[in-house]
Amino acid sequence: MVTVRLNFILLFLKSSGLIFRLSFSILFFTFYASKAQFYNLPNDYSFSLLTERGLALKDSSVHSSVKPYIPFYSGKYKHIADTHAVFKFITEDPFLDRVFRTHLILVNSQEKKFNLKVDPLLNFEVGRDTEDTLQRRLYTNTRGFIASGTIGKDFYFETMLAENQSIFPNYIETYNRATGIVPGQGRWKTFKSRGFDYAFSSGFFSYQPCRNINIQAGHGKQKIGQGYRSLFLSDNAFNYPYVRLTQQYFKGRVQYTNIYASLMNLISSSEKIVPNTERLFQKKAASFQHLSINFAKWFNLGFFQGMIWQVGDKNNVQHFEWQYFNPVIYTNLGFYGLNNKNNILAGAELNLKINNHISLYAQTIVDDLSNTRVVGNGFGYQAGIKYFDAFKVKNLFLQAEYNEVSESAYTSPITDTSNQSYSHYNQNIAYAPGNGKELTGILDYKFKRICFNARYSYQYVTNLNKEFYNNQYVNLRLGYTVNPAYNANISIGLLYRMQDYFAAGLQDNKTAYVYLSFKTNLFNSYYDF
Repeated sequence: MVTVRLNFILLFLKSSGLIFRLSFSILFFTFYASKAQFYNLPNDYSFSLLTERGLALKDSSVHSSVKPYIPFYSGKYKHIADTHAVFKFITEDPFLDRVFRTHLILVNSQEKKFNLKVDPLLNFEVGRDTEDTLQRRLYTNTRGFIASGTIGKDFYFETMLAENQSIFPNYIETYNRATGIVPGQGRWKTFKSRGFDYAFSSGFFSYQPCRNINIQAGHGKQKIGQGYRSLFLSDNAFNYPYVRLTQQYFKGRVQYTNIYASLMNLISSSEKIVPNTERLFQKKAASFQHLSINFAKWFNLGFFQGMIWQVGDKNNVQHFEWQYFNPVIYTNLGFYGLNNKNNILAGAELNLKINNHISLYAQTIVDDLSNTRVVGNGFGYQAGIKYFDAFKVKNLFLQAEYNEVSESAYTSPITDTSNQSYSHYNQNIAYAPGNGKELTGILDYKFKRICFNARYSYQYVTNLNKEFYNNQYVNLRLGYTVNPAYNANISIGLLYRMQDYFAAGLQDNKTAYVYLSFKTNLFNSYYDF
């Protein structure tokens, strides 16, 4: 039986005496299905904790380092978890329950073996930076959609598109103008006097031809690691084209992942630009290998190799060496070494489940150990602890994480660092805050549909072996989940940032951004830098 519901939602928000009307009318065509599952992109960190808690159990053997997750269930592609298992609903009324928990469009055909869900991608946010002497109104206006579906038992697809206009706090605005991008969300055009107009999209398909092999191809991003940050590969940079091959062996004890990607420097690929044409940017190829081994369900070791290949000539024509397609981890490291024109990064990680609630994790990387650069060797390491249902309080999550990355990490020792650096769209594709040290603490608590998240970060950044600045970053958010199927929530929050420069002549700056938002909170936006 197909049920069609029509609901019009009008939202009026007031901020600092000014009426900021966010009105929208949504036509809900709700096709009933028994389960509502969330999307498979690297999810918002707070939202993904609902999944992480299940994966942290000692009897869980799912390889959880590479995200998006690819669980293998007897040859059928399925999501890790569904929202029914982690949310308690405020009503049992059939009509209200569908409005507050199901997808905008949900089609489930058992006969045709087809499933489709479509949801709005929204962010209506308004606020002020109380440290801004001009007291300018800040806001973000995002409109878009996200959709996914399955065809048969082996084929999954997902796509997302969003259009945005934003006026950011001063430190983000300064970063945008210096780099030409909005962090993690691509290039921008001028909007009004000091605003930014930007759009982004992603999409991929996933095909599982047999029980132990999965193939993905699309335009998006990956993350490798158990922590808030990743020293290997993170989701903080902009989307990129990629192909990903995931294999499992020995009854799922071993998982091996190959990722091939095309990255870009926002530098012109030629000295002369043909009139009336848009300039082309420098392209660079990347390949990543990750080997995950469950020595026991509670003890996992991972091994990583990442390479940025020098393949583009002065005309931006790509010339691949056959080793680019070499799928065997560490063999290219042995062939080229760490001090080569092809920027090579090697690493290892640990995930240790102490019990069903506490996990320890760590990562380490080496980039160059020749010590021939001005700033010395390239290395980094991470150590962290996660505590689920902390102190026997259900849905209380605590995390502490320490990262240290040397100044030489992620840069190429031979070629111009901008050409072969471990970056995409002017952002590092791994560790985001910059070279130095960082200590992060996270608290997250959910009670039915109410959620509270607090994050503190202290960052100590160096430059050419000298003290440069430190950041203190605090983000507090209190929210109410309107619809858990696509994590739509209403939130109030405070983003506080204090940056102290050690060098004379550089002015310290402070941000205290208070905001109110209605947002589809599905993916991460990293503004803690």
